[in-house]
Amino acid sequence: MPVLRETEFAGEIVWMGHVPAEAGITASPREAMELGFHGVTGERHAGENRPSCVRMTNLYDKGTEIRNVRQLTILAQEELDAIAAEMGMEALDPSYLGASLILRGIPDFTHVPPSARLQGPDGVTLTIDMENRPCIIPGREIEKDHAGYGPKFKTAATNRRGVTAWVERPGSLKLGESLRLFVPDQRGWLGEAG
Repeated sequence: MPVLRETEFAGEIVWMGHVPAEAGITASPREAMELGFHGVTGERHAGENRPSCVRMTNLYDKGTEIRNVRQLTILAQEELDAIAAEMGMEALDPSYLGASLILRGIPDFTHVPPSARLQGPDGVTLTIDMENRPCIIPGREIEKDHAGYGPKFKTAATNRRGVTAWVERPGSLKLGESLRLFVPDQRGWLGEAG
């Protein structure tokens, strides 16, 4: 019996980006993307393994080699628009956020359950790790071109920063394609409910 349930939702790819390995987090727009088990060749977050970062210090010393579940950063256009509005901007360029993909059509995208899958037309499948918490680094990128707006990013992006993901099945993606959403077929965890 399948453990992932296909939902009624699909996310249309409205923007794709490439973050070079040697640079900061600024992404360059792309029309297509080839994905292997390592992620995207030449990207900052490519690789099957990675050194642990500050986000994992309660589990590992910084720099400990761990599985790379941060190969991609995926955001929703609807949430990106809400971030921009809260910051007082007309629009927010996803390249400032180091985005890999911007999808349109999946509600409350940042809170899609961990282990959900996004599957493309050729079978390429991305596994969602978890929410990508906002930090000050995108704010610094925004501030370079939009003085006074960068410090507003972290607060505006809370609960809207999208997710990190890794490649479960290699393949390719193109602008305009849709990714079908599959979620784990299980009830929510009750461990912290009371």
